[in-house]
Amino acid sequence: MSNNEKIKIKPGTLLYPLPAVMVTAGNAEKKNIITIAWTGIINSDPAILYISVRKSRYSHAMISENGEFVINLTTEKLARATDFAGVRSGRNIDKVGELGLTLIPGVTNDTPMIAESPINLECKVLEVREYPTHDMFIAEVVDAHISAEFVNENGSYDFGRMNLIAFNHGGYYGLDDQDMGRFGFSVMKEKTKRRKEKEARGIIRQQSRSRRGSSKKRNNGIKATSNINKKKKTISD
Repeated sequence: MSNNEKIKIKPGTLLYPLPAVMVTAGNAEKKNIITIAWTGIINSDPAILYISVRKSRYSHAMISENGEFVINLTTEKLARATDFAGVRSGRNIDKVGELGLTLIPGVTNDTPMIAESPINLECKVLEVREYPTHDMFIAEVVDAHISAEFVNENGSYDFGRMNLIAFNHGGYYGLDDQDMGRFGFSVMKEKTKRRKEKEARGIIRQQSRSRRGSSKKRNNGIKATSNINKKKKTISD
């Protein structure tokens, strides 16, 4: 069999990989988290995306009733929580309490956001398209939030350090922090390539200096605590 030979298979939902996101639904009084992999972007400006939710899911009624939800991106640290939120129903347990996650109030929506998530997208439902197994909630992103630790000194967002995960045919996979090329790299001029590489090296140096500064502060704090303890020991002796 040659590498280019194809085998006919049954038509199915083999569009992988997909983003595995935790979607928060409801409000401060009644809330839930559901894991969704069937999600994507529809439009750029305004930012419009969708999530497809089974009609039987507990969060379906909440999203339908409130007309809003929050998409929370997931990371390798959140992998277990991501899986748990997708296989356990909020009808039977408090997923937030069970997983030890921190919910914080939304800014534009009443739906809370997951603090541990690096990026939160507050969404307002524009329309619902009904299909046999799932309903597609088409929504506008009305507000967005990013954890401050992933914003570089030049204002760019460091997605590589977020350690995001994807869903691939039943499994969760971490995304390598090194990209194979930035958008447009296949047609990039050599001069532009050198400039981009220089900018990237500058960002790495900034991050390195920032980490060294944080480490120095911690060490100074440890030394200061050690000196205080020595003084206390001298006084007590």
